[in-house]
Parts: sequence; structure tokens; C-alpha cells
Amino acid sequence: MSGKTIAVFTKNRTNPAYEAARLGADRTAARNGARILHFVPDKPDDIEQQIALVEQAVAARPDAAVFVPVHLTALDDSVRKLNAAGIPIVNILNRLTTGQFVTFVGSDDYRLARDIAAYLFRHIGGKGDVLIMEGVPGAVTSRERARGFRDAAGEWPGIRIVATRVGDFQEKTARKVMTDFLAASIHIDGVLSANDVMSLGIISVMEAAGLSVPVIGVNALPEAIISIKAGKLLATVDFDALKIACIATEAAIRHLRGETVPAEIILPVQVVDRTNYQPWDRPLEERECPRWNDIVT
Repeated sequence: MSGKTIAVFTKNRTNPAYEAARLGADRTAARNGARILHFVPDKPDDIEQQIALVEQAVAARPDAAVFVPVHLTALDDSVRKLNAAGIPIVNILNRLTTGQFVTFVGSDDYRLARDIAAYLFRHIGGKGDVLIMEGVPGAVTSRERARGFRDAAGEWPGIRIVATRVGDFQEKTARKVMTDFLAASIHIDGVLSANDVMSLGIISVMEAAGLSVPVIGVNALPEAIISIKAGKLLATVDFDALKIACIATEAAIRHLRGETVPAEIILPVQVVDRTNYQPWDRPLEERECPRWNDIVT
């Protein structure tokens, strides 16, 4: 595999989950003698910039691509260009519906959202008013997590979703949105947030306002684990972009070797709270890539 080049497309440099994904790709490529080219928009989740980056990648002629789109449908033509150039694509995190792919690697966003929502609802005694903080409009992960949150709430008669806001999967945006929400004086008993960085922004705003409301997140980032240990973040889910990118990069390498790769690889997830956080209580650099045979059976 020496000399093979893999283009890795991530959505931004502001969400630590994508830092983790790049780290996982780099680590797996180095172990297999391959080289990574990273393509990241300067402006977070910018559609036009990612389209331009695909053009750059096609010109660079990598042997394969690991691709997370910034939007569900806006990158369809870009995917077609990669296909036309004969560059095999491993789609990760946000599942695309147009184009040809070696495999999709991710986790079940809908199921993990239902699980973590039910955790919050149990914690608040099965009744209360809840805020949903969604991620980026057009992102599959955000859409499926929000759908899971709402469907879970529908199974709890005492739970009422009082509002839904958009935090773009960014801490800064979530802080601004939560500040505006609190200014409206809407009572809430809990917050369902679609990722950890938004959760941490929400918590910081509520702390500044002298409020304490249980908040959940998604990703099990090191910063979220620190918050759980401190009794601030109630729980998170180990939707681990590092692990997903490790497996995705290995899938690309195995495909280039001529090996058969499953059309879909779904990594399991787990709710992480104060009772079981220890395996995630380490920096990203110290977290290990999963073994292929432990994930792909």
C-alpha cells in the first residue's frame, strides 16, 4: 500500500469531532504505509468551499477518498465528479444517497438519539419541558438525531418539546442561540443537544445566568467527559468520529488492495455518564483505533 494517497474531506476545523476524524485517518494511513491529503473548508461547513475542494482533489488524482459532505444533497455533482474520475469513495458520518460508494461508515444517529433522549427523560422523572438544539440544517446527522429526539419524546406523555433551535454543531453559535432563548424566559427542565460542543456552550450560558438544567450531548469528546466528571453535562453518546474515520480509512485501503468491503459498516454506540466514563477519559491522541475484525464481522 506504500505510495497510495487518500483524500479525506471533513466539514470544518472548529468541531473537535472532525479533528478526531482527521487524527483517525492519519493514524490508520501511517500504519498501512499510505498518505493522507486533508481537504477542509476554511469557513465551517461551507458548501461552495467543499465543492471547490473536490475540484482540487480530482486534479490531484488521489487513489481513494474518505468523504463527509457538508450538506445532504448540495454535493451530489461533486460526488459524480469523483466517480467519473475513477476515485473510489468511502462515505462517512453523513450518508449520501446519490453516487457510487465503496461503503458507508457511521453509526445509527436515530437510535442513539432515542437512547440518550430516554436517558434524559428518565432523569427528570418522565415529565417536563425540553428544548432541542439541532445541528447544521441539511446534515443527515442533525436531521436523524432531531427525529430521534422527537420520536422518543412522543413515547413519554409527560414530556413536552417546547422549542427547537439550530446551533450549527458549533459552540459559539449554540452560546448565542441559548442566550437569546433564555432572554425569552421560556421554562425548560432539560436540553437535548445534537452534539457535545453545543452542549458545552449551552451549559456555559446557563451557568452565567445562574441556571442548572440537565443537558445531554453526542460524541463523547474529551471535553464532554471532563464536564461529566464535574457534574455539569448529564451524559453523552460515544458517536466517535476517530473510530469511524479509522475504520473508513482502512476500508479504503482494503478496497485498493482488492479486498471485499461491506456496503455498510455501522459502529455501535453507548451512553456515557458518571458511572462508566473511564474508558473515554483520555485525550484524543491517546484513544485507540478499533480493530477491523472487531467491527466488521
